[in-house]
Amino acid sequence: MLFVWALIGLLYLLASLGTKGHLPAHTVSFLGALLGLTIGVHLANRWLVPFSNPILLPLVALLNGIGYVEIVRWNPPAAQQQATWTLLGGVLYVLTLLIVQRTRDLDRYRYVLLLAAVILMLAPLFPVVGTSINGARLWVHFGTAFQFQPVEIAKILLAIFFASYFADKKELLTIPSARIGNRLIVDPRPLIPILLAWGFALMILGAENDIGFAMLIFTIFIALLWVATGRLTYLVVGVGLFAAGAYLAAQFFTQVHARVSIWLDPWAQAQGRGLQLVQGWYSMASGGIGGTGLGLGHAGSYIPFLTTDMIYAAVTEEMGFVGAGILVIAFALLVGAGFHIAQRCRTDFSRLAATALTLVLGFQAFFIFAGVLRVLPFTGITLPFVARGGSSLVANYVLIALLLRISNDQGPDWDDEGVVEAGDATVRSS
Repeated sequence: MLFVWALIGLLYLLASLGTKGHLPAHTVSFLGALLGLTIGVHLANRWLVPFSNPILLPLVALLNGIGYVEIVRWNPPAAQQQATWTLLGGVLYVLTLLIVQRTRDLDRYRYVLLLAAVILMLAPLFPVVGTSINGARLWVHFGTAFQFQPVEIAKILLAIFFASYFADKKELLTIPSARIGNRLIVDPRPLIPILLAWGFALMILGAENDIGFAMLIFTIFIALLWVATGRLTYLVVGVGLFAAGAYLAAQFFTQVHARVSIWLDPWAQAQGRGLQLVQGWYSMASGGIGGTGLGLGHAGSYIPFLTTDMIYAAVTEEMGFVGAGILVIAFALLVGAGFHIAQRCRTDFSRLAATALTLVLGFQAFFIFAGVLRVLPFTGITLPFVARGGSSLVANYVLIALLLRISNDQGPDWDDEGVVEAGDATVRSS
């Protein structure tokens, strides 16, 4: 955390020097807010989850800080909102640790979580409160002052539900028990309820024109099914379904067709829909290895939605290949820490829940990186903790809190001698 404080503080000062030629007027208040928030969350960790993985919080603070520096550099009014959402995310982070005292509590209420996820996903379709922005009906608003994306919370609830269901039905989905002629096959009946819930979720997201989150939920479902059972057949079938679904979506959904056509040939629409990607590549190319320097880039002048969809391009221009690498490595470490937590879990549900939550973070980052770099069609999913967006930021803080709760419930890591003090009892490894 000391390293993160120093790095973010220096980046903030450099961005102001590059933009205005002098140190920012609110340096002391910014550093005070940074220290206050991160120390407060750290103390909450020491109190509520003392045995949790210590890597996650510094990585989250680093990503959040880099994103804030770029947002305040390009859109100061939006940076004030982002700071407010960060504070709210920290509060909900602590509340999540207070409310979820044991990991198994999440497993008990699997169908309540599923019902809550469905209601949240349906909320944008309700009249009066639901609203459409940029062609996707994802937002719920209360008056003019407050609006958010319920799907950001729904994705976490669905991930936990998938983990709970697969943990409960693991043997039925793994061991062949149904007979066809002289052959035993895996009984497909336990898959029917989960397939109905998953298909319903995809239908809702399709109705809301949210193809990015539909792809995210699809990928997490197939990946978690494979992790739970270890059967390659599920993965192969999932890839086939994905290919068929992608083809049909490109034919019948206007938004998907537009994104695929931009992906195939963005230069044909360089003055229209392809402008965002084309200008983003020019911006990243101008950054080179070390970047143009914080406050010295020009991406904000010609890239639409720079601090949301294309913030990776903004970081790459001003911090160069080095800055782009920092973001990728930070997310790789975040995903690695999440899988390390999953490996240490003692129950199937905890293991699958940690895996599912890690996949949510990892695939979000991968989809936006791949979209900006034209490896995949651009989905518009925000980069966790970095891009501007209150709903995403708050939801991801809650996700990290749940990961730390799972980590803490496993106790501290074993030491070199295989002995660790856990409370009043001494536990020896076998």
